[in-house]
Amino acid sequence: MLYCLMDGHARTSTELAIVAGVNPSTASAHLARLKDQQLVKVVAQGKHRYYSLQGVSVATALEALMAVAGRSAEKFVPNTPNRLRAARTCYDHMAGAVAVSLHDRFNQLGWLSASSTDNNAYDLSADGEKALASLGIDVEATRLLRRRFASACIDWSERRPHVGGALGAALLKVALKRRWVVQDLDSRALRLTPVGQREMRMRFGV
Repeated sequence: MLYCLMDGHARTSTELAIVAGVNPSTASAHLARLKDQQLVKVVAQGKHRYYSLQGVSVATALEALMAVAGRSAEKFVPNTPNRLRAARTCYDHMAGAVAVSLHDRFNQLGWLSASSTDNNAYDLSADGEKALASLGIDVEATRLLRRRFASACIDWSERRPHVGGALGAALLKVALKRRWVVQDLDSRALRLTPVGQREMRMRFGV
């Protein structure tokens, strides 16, 4: 049920019961416990109660657990469905092969710099700030949000990092607004459009 909610959409207990393959009363009991542990939140609207993840920190922890659970001593061979592996949402930022390629390219271009206080966090270089500002991202406003600015989020399917945090969320907003990617209505999958392919190749070289 938790992984189902990682696409950022809220769902009813009935919908989550179907996803989990359990009866509604069992799902309600699980959801009550998840709410008590502050892993999900619930909003009442009319006759319905809609459940969603408590926040980005829960999504980050789930993505990390998925990566750990899939590790093996043997050579890693992805078995994620192609649509999800190519591009998908990781709560409010982009994940999958496209996102990992962007992370790698940003590093190669020198746009990301290691944080001096957090080994898993990033800052932006002057060139990085200029490049992302040209996309319409307000870097300073993004820094002021009450969350980590940018982080290396280990990708579940690729087992390598993509850009998470407030900067990752801002990048996904830009990609959706410019229709570089289109989100499925019923899954985490993102479809890279021809416009997105052209723009990412011209702007980032990926």
